[in-house]
Amino acid sequence: MRIDIITCLPALLEGFFSTSIVKRAMDAGTVSVNIVDLRDFGIGKSRQIDDYAFGGGAGMVMMMEPLVDAIEHLKSERKYDEVIYMTPDGELLQQQMTNTLSLSENLMIVCGHYKGIDERVREKYITREISIGDYVLSGGEIPAAVLSDAIIRLVPGAMNDETSALTDSFQDGLLSPPVYTRPADFKGVKVPEVLLSGNFKLIEDWRTEKALERTKERRPDLYKKTL
Repeated sequence: MRIDIITCLPALLEGFFSTSIVKRAMDAGTVSVNIVDLRDFGIGKSRQIDDYAFGGGAGMVMMMEPLVDAIEHLKSERKYDEVIYMTPDGELLQQQMTNTLSLSENLMIVCGHYKGIDERVREKYITREISIGDYVLSGGEIPAAVLSDAIIRLVPGAMNDETSALTDSFQDGLLSPPVYTRPADFKGVKVPEVLLSGNFKLIEDWRTEKALERTKERRPDLYKKTL
């Protein structure tokens, strides 16, 4: 898999992609992440990428020309499964969405900034718009990192134990059950006996029961879908 991310703040992303599971996947050659500096396509000596909005109002808008040049440059080199724009008014990121995107070969992510990007870019080039929640951040870099992490960890070879991702919250529509590790007794607070029993059928039944209980308590909207 290859992920190309267009941003006007590459330094904000470089640190993120140099650690943890994401770096491991990149080092293994499982995933390639290419951070594209939008200012390389900026206009004039100042490498301008933004301008005032037509019609007035506060805030700047990312210009069409630099974005189009960057997108078309990347598209001239490969075909993309999706060209994604991170925006608060996009489709809310869900686990099933990341499952589908993890099967892609090439993804492009456009990070907005200021008041967003020229609408004509969205209409002509963007194939999918994604939001990570009902709030506004300074730019699309953090959402792009969130989306990339959620996708990359599902790519075969990214995690030491590939089955781990299959038992995460939301994979089966439920929140994950409680987890415990050693010591079995810490200052009188004990691990549930069933987890020490060695009876894997009982353990799985317990985990399912606890996952249902936790989902019902904390996310009744998800729980209703299991009925």
